[in-house]
Amino acid sequence: MTVRRYLDQRLKLNHLRAVDAIAAQRSILKAAAVIGVSQPALTKNLRELEDILQQRLFDRLPRGVRPTAAGMLLAQSARRILAELRRLDEALDHIANPEGGTVALGTLPVAATAVLPGALTRLKREHPGIGVRLEQGRTEELLPKLAAGEIDLIVGRLYEPSASDSFSREPLWEEPISILARADHPVFASRAPSLEELRRYDLVLPTVSQRVGQEIEALLEMLALQPAASLRSSSYGFIREMLHATDMISVMPRLMMAGDLLRGTLRVVPLPIPAPPRPAGLIFPRDRALPPAGQAFVACLRAHIAEIGKRGLTDITSADMSGLKSDTTAGRPGR
Repeated sequence: MTVRRYLDQRLKLNHLRAVDAIAAQRSILKAAAVIGVSQPALTKNLRELEDILQQRLFDRLPRGVRPTAAGMLLAQSARRILAELRRLDEALDHIANPEGGTVALGTLPVAATAVLPGALTRLKREHPGIGVRLEQGRTEELLPKLAAGEIDLIVGRLYEPSASDSFSREPLWEEPISILARADHPVFASRAPSLEELRRYDLVLPTVSQRVGQEIEALLEMLALQPAASLRSSSYGFIREMLHATDMISVMPRLMMAGDLLRGTLRVVPLPIPAPPRPAGLIFPRDRALPPAGQAFVACLRAHIAEIGKRGLTDITSADMSGLKSDTTAGRPGR
């Protein structure tokens, strides 16, 4: 017998916010702090919701909670509904102020330090009324948020998906793993340093995500550079200081130091072997058009990429990437 729950009449937005927060935090106490209510009030809200649905939504664990199948289903729907309401709010803002609106960006770590600062500076200069919500993470963390509408698009390295999905991927630039050194480093005494010359210098390497780290290690292995005696740090400030103040060299995606390369205080050391391709660009849903603020951001990003491309810091790409790129007209990012 089918149970009539009358969700359209009984569910409230505070129910959706509650289940979304609890599922994300895996803790009623933490979820209460996130949405700004007391723990007893949130517990009462959850009980009301379970009564309406006639389903248990979370299993109580010794430390925290875990969503049941029904809880996960409701949390996914809640995220989509709340995201749609945020987009409605932003669309209404755009009607009231056509030069305003908000773009919600997901960014991978390298893009966050490489191309985003310049693109966002241009966006703020050309469209001062546009707001930006920025969320940094790994591709596998950001794709569900893109699907739910919590973010409008993802900017960064384009990894080949393990299976076909509902996203379009548009390559815009290359993020090659490169060797960097200060502009007056002795390594530049040779126009094309040999492997023996490169091996004379100590390394300072970034502590980065697993995927980028694997690509750095692969290039080190190809060059037979010895990372055992290297310094490693998650602080870009520390790496910059060591590069500028010593004869150390670094191996990383070159755009992580885009500002110093543009200013000319760091330079790219010519590689004795070709670096593997690392396309980067945009990921967006095929079935959802970008909001006007998102289209303005994409235009500013394209202009910034073109500028750094002219400076020789990256190759501009529009390659098909052997099927990785999908039909970009569906997502309509704008050119």
